[in-house]
Amino acid sequence: MAQTSEDLDEIRRAVRALCEAFPGEYWRAKDRDREYPDEFVDALTQAGFLAALIPEEYGGSGLKLDSAAIIMEEIQASGCNGAAAHAQMYVMNTLLRYGSEEQKRAYLPAVAKGELRLQAFGVSEPASGTDTLSLRTFAARDGDEYVINGQKIWTSRAEHSDLMALLARTTPREQVEKKTDGLSLFLIDMREVVGKGMTIRPIRTMMNHSTTEIFFDDMRIPASALIGEEGKGFRYILSGMNAERILIGAECIGDAKWFIEKATGYAKEREVFGRSIGQNQGVQFPIARCYAQMRAAELMVHHAAAVYDEGGNAGEQANMAKMLASEASWAAADMCVQTFGGFGFAEEYDVERKFREARLYTVAPISTNLILSYLAEHVLGLPRSY
Repeated sequence: MAQTSEDLDEIRRAVRALCEAFPGEYWRAKDRDREYPDEFVDALTQAGFLAALIPEEYGGSGLKLDSAAIIMEEIQASGCNGAAAHAQMYVMNTLLRYGSEEQKRAYLPAVAKGELRLQAFGVSEPASGTDTLSLRTFAARDGDEYVINGQKIWTSRAEHSDLMALLARTTPREQVEKKTDGLSLFLIDMREVVGKGMTIRPIRTMMNHSTTEIFFDDMRIPASALIGEEGKGFRYILSGMNAERILIGAECIGDAKWFIEKATGYAKEREVFGRSIGQNQGVQFPIARCYAQMRAAELMVHHAAAVYDEGGNAGEQANMAKMLASEASWAAADMCVQTFGGFGFAEEYDVERKFREARLYTVAPISTNLILSYLAEHVLGLPRSY
């Protein structure tokens, strides 16, 4: 479905209106109690935002990734936290592109209605981290089932998800010709396996991110859970990872806009030595610089989304978008705390909460250093560094 500028503006207004019902007090309470924002996720679902990428034939909105990016950006720019739900968008793209018709019809309408949540994406492991090709979780075929053993870490929202996309090895690494072969992707119905071979343990972090580690002990799943062809899972998740990086980049742009707006408003109102602190160039210039940095990153995010929507290989653009946007967000976060001074550390202003949340995205879902390594090798043709 082609989206006009008027359509995109309407999406922005609708997201903003929804987010007004979830002010800072709501998020501060969730943060203090380490609670998942179920009410917020339900509201996004009922409004159709989390089904944005699901085709209309399966009950979704049939929008493109650029529209989804705007949804995530506006959530963050409103002071809310889209990390509670963003995986439903990028995991969805992997299922849409590579899942069978039976899988799509079995799950997508229920996801669109909010009857099922597809939030968990099991890839990272304690021993491999972002070295995905070294993962050890193994799925062995046993008749009409797979038996899975292993462990995943940083699998966020697993406690609040009904479905999980899981990447596991199905052929031993030493038996494949290419190191990218032998990995397979599965769509797990967690309702059938939690406590029956799957154990979920929460990990407490500096922000309320609802992340977990997961253990698989002879967990049995039907062979029909396989997405696409066995052994080609790594290729499948690359598409999802590009979408993930673009959407995370959009969230970072929203965060940067929030920090800039917050700092600008405070600088206008706060008076010291008989005048507004915003009158001082030492306060003005950092805010203005962050604004310019944010705008440049914003262009890259939407360019990456356009390349993705057109069906191109968006690896270069998605990685650059995520890196530039996360750096713009973190620069704006640091600037905002500096502008607020001591009040930036006070809970009631929400700056310290958003500051903690913004720090994550220079590290995850892929670190800046690995993005630079990717650009050096795959774009500039420099020797592989690792």
